[in-house]
Amino acid sequence: MCELVQKYNVPGPRYTSYPTVPYWDLESFSGKLWKESILKAFQENPEDGISIYIHLPFCESMCTFCGCHKRITKRHELELPYIKTVLKEWQLYCELFSSKPTIKEIHLGGGTPTFFSPEHLKFLINGILRHGKTAENPEFSFEGHPNNTTKAHLQALFDVGFKRVCFGVQDYNETVQKAINRIQPFENVKKVTEWAREIGYTSVGHDIIYGLPFQNIDDVKETVLKTNSLKPDRIAFYSYAHVPWMKGNGQRGYKETDLPTSHEKKSQYELGKRMLTGFGYKDVGMDHFALGTDSLHTAMVNGALHRNFMGYTSSKTNLMIGLGASSIGDSWYGFAQNVKSIEEYEHLVSHGVIPIFRGHILTEEDQIIRKHILNLMCQFETSWELGETRINDFQKIIENLSELESDGLVQIGANQIKVTKKGRPFIRNISMAFDLKLHRKKPETRLFSMTV
Repeated sequence: MCELVQKYNVPGPRYTSYPTVPYWDLESFSGKLWKESILKAFQENPEDGISIYIHLPFCESMCTFCGCHKRITKRHELELPYIKTVLKEWQLYCELFSSKPTIKEIHLGGGTPTFFSPEHLKFLINGILRHGKTAENPEFSFEGHPNNTTKAHLQALFDVGFKRVCFGVQDYNETVQKAINRIQPFENVKKVTEWAREIGYTSVGHDIIYGLPFQNIDDVKETVLKTNSLKPDRIAFYSYAHVPWMKGNGQRGYKETDLPTSHEKKSQYELGKRMLTGFGYKDVGMDHFALGTDSLHTAMVNGALHRNFMGYTSSKTNLMIGLGASSIGDSWYGFAQNVKSIEEYEHLVSHGVIPIFRGHILTEEDQIIRKHILNLMCQFETSWELGETRINDFQKIIENLSELESDGLVQIGANQIKVTKKGRPFIRNISMAFDLKLHRKKPETRLFSMTV
């Protein structure tokens, strides 16, 4: 196994979309085409419902492990103007629809959604729901910071339909917490977890990370033990991504030598996974674990697991509207990202403009490849029809898969591929074999990337 880890240990996409953002065709994209793709998706299946991702970018302090788009500020008077802009943007989308959309899923991400007051969050959600119909058994969720999530936050969002919350834990070791500027006692996580259950949330999740600066294998063990003591319904066990060159993060505050080596990081991942499965958590997709009673595991068993820019979800819709600065929408036929500057975002929306600045309209080939990568990421298998083999370079995909097959990571049939149990940690490598954009752009790059 160690030899395979070394062989496949190069960077690769997480495939929350295909094509991935670096390979979007920006030249042929336009706002007009984006609107047309949204209308097409909505008109094809109006009763299937839509998903809404809302980006709430404000944070009071910089967590240096984070690569998300955010604005560091303590000025809470910015909350209401931003929310009003989000609601105006939502209205611009609703004007495109011929009928009220059925809202099946809402997710609040950030930034720090709980930077906003409970009253403002409730105002935001009520404003969203006012222009749509709420689906039966909707999936409404938000990301909560254990240090500033109050019982009032949890109650306010529960009152407007939220039943799932995910708390960012990362690691419990004080040295690691200081390095990533996230001082967060276990008691705070315990308190908000218990509050959520007391109020009636049906799924409480924790995010933990391995590969952080100054983190060792004992830290990972202690974090997993403490996490298990609270028994969250689902756990995301993410690999830390060190990207200090990206604008807006604080990862220049520590050196490469402060990070675990690739071997140490692999050991952290293997220990964490072994412990979580030993505690009864089921392995779901890539880097996610859930109790058998959680909707994420149920969706995987039933073949309904889905993956998009919100990550893994048990509620599949073809149309996902992204609201807020920097958020990304997915019409199934295209992607579009909003401008990242809050000031520019508010300016464009105030002038009645949907504030996108880049995107991609999927070709027929893109749609075929996207289907296969989604199947692999969610179900660890995929199959293809005869017509699909006629797309350009399909034979290249088969050639890439053959080496993975010889290493025992996949089983290839006449028109299907199944990921073996041995191959699951390498799901990104296997998906990369289908990534024709990547092959053509960088033919010299080996298509291997270990999830750790």
